[in-house]
Amino acid sequence: MGTRWSARIVDPPEGSVAAIEVVLARIIDQMSNWEAGSAVSRFNRAPIGEWMALPPDMLTVLRAGLEVARVSNGAFDPAIGHLVDQWGFGPAPRAAVPSPPSPWTCIAVEDDRACRLANVALDFSGIAKGFAVDAVAAALRALGAANFLVEIGGELRGEGVKPDIQPWWVDVEAPPGLAAPTLRVALSDLAVATSGDYRRYRMDGDRRLSHSIDPATGAPIASGVASVTVLHDSAMLADAWATAITISGPDRGMTLATRHNLAARLILRAEEGAREYMTPALAAMLD
Repeated sequence: MGTRWSARIVDPPEGSVAAIEVVLARIIDQMSNWEAGSAVSRFNRAPIGEWMALPPDMLTVLRAGLEVARVSNGAFDPAIGHLVDQWGFGPAPRAAVPSPPSPWTCIAVEDDRACRLANVALDFSGIAKGFAVDAVAAALRALGAANFLVEIGGELRGEGVKPDIQPWWVDVEAPPGLAAPTLRVALSDLAVATSGDYRRYRMDGDRRLSHSIDPATGAPIASGVASVTVLHDSAMLADAWATAITISGPDRGMTLATRHNLAARLILRAEEGAREYMTPALAAMLD
């Protein structure tokens, strides 16, 4: 996944590390665009219109991604792989490939199989890390662990409590260089995901090109959103929603988050510095 993982486990059952590594290897084998032999890479190379049976984890992530795409009006889109590559954020930067207005609508799913209806490519970089956090948590629970904190590339899930009976307190990562208020959350059977323009970007002259691609424009977002944090009982959905809100921008994004009762915070880069937006659901959690 191109990142690190960590796990803090109270009274860790024997085999915890091995179980985590098995889960992560399985997810990489299914959903990494950086592995030519992965299931998603093979799917993206399959002829248009040809159905392919998908492994269970990939099918779960694809169905979830398509649902978030539907309710966010395409702000989150798991089929923008060609755009990701075009802007130099994928494994194989390439020339522009004509893309339909809503790439996600060109993916068909039926039972345990899927196919491409046009020349689009799946890219799970906005949802797979969150799914991996959930999958690692499930593996630890299956071993008998009840109290732990799992982190993969900045996405976290806490279950149970620490040895001192305190919840897993986490300070949400703030965008570097911005004086944003510290957001401290208690992760007890809860996950948090943050999407930020400072994590993966490149400079084009004075322009900061974010890895967050807006499917509507086919280009990196230009709204000035520095970061979006979402708390959810599913790390996978927190991950996807953080991306959707980032793409949507401060006004549409926070309206969307409020409509779906999401606990979310958005930090905007403004002339006066950091401008913070918070949904009612998150404000209620912090009271």
